[in-house]
Amino acid sequence: MAGLPPVAAIGLRAPHVARVRSERPPLGWLEVHSENYFVDGGPALAALGALRADYAISLHGVGLSLGSADALDTAHLKQLKRLIERIEPAAISEHLCWGRIDGRHLNDLLPLPFTEEALRLCCERVNAVQDMLGSRLLVENISAYVRFETDAMAEWDFVAAVVSRTGCGLLFDVNNVYVNAVNHGFDPRAYLDAMPGAAIEEIHLAGFDAGGPCLIDTHSARVAPPVWSLYRAAIERFGAKPTLIEWDADLPALEVLLDEAAIAQSVLEEADAVAV
Repeated sequence: MAGLPPVAAIGLRAPHVARVRSERPPLGWLEVHSENYFVDGGPALAALGALRADYAISLHGVGLSLGSADALDTAHLKQLKRLIERIEPAAISEHLCWGRIDGRHLNDLLPLPFTEEALRLCCERVNAVQDMLGSRLLVENISAYVRFETDAMAEWDFVAAVVSRTGCGLLFDVNNVYVNAVNHGFDPRAYLDAMPGAAIEEIHLAGFDAGGPCLIDTHSARVAPPVWSLYRAAIERFGAKPTLIEWDADLPALEVLLDEAAIAQSVLEEADAVAV
């Protein structure tokens, strides 16, 4: 798997597929939700195959439940592996969370306790997924609105340990770091300091809702100024990384997504200029 180019991209959603296919905007890659393409045919899969000719593709999953105590869903993994064989993506990712219990899927990405027991479980499951897929998996840090009294380590130490123990890659969500830092009262720069930069193979940026008692990671707004600042700090620390604009609710016109991607691209180009 060649990996994604270190440029900005957008998440491809159904309302924008026709325009992206016809106009082919100058993006280095696109990301899609894996589960939307667990089909044997049809227009959606055909469109993705056509776009694959011009863009590297990142497959981003929401259903593996890496932190669940249930057995891994082998049917889900078989569908994912079949999609990988069809699309030949440049990256495959999943969230470091859980969302399945007693055979029932919950429609959310739920946080883990940061304990040694949970760490061992996650590492075993990440290793098993990588073995079954025959590919390296990227794991993503999530936004969370509760913490557990049993936590024995910081979130960033937990994430870094999963990467270190399994050899997986990291999809580093800068917006999630900022949301959690505000909601749980920690310094987001401490998170950056703990991350293994060489393992970061993709970065996510998104918008949040600040209208309630805490920040909510909604993926329904432009990237906020403090998240851009944290992103610049991440790029200064880790170098240019493939960067995605995530927008999943209240989808705007394609031009808005491309404008956000252009801002990220300018940050990446500044970093390249400094490096040279």
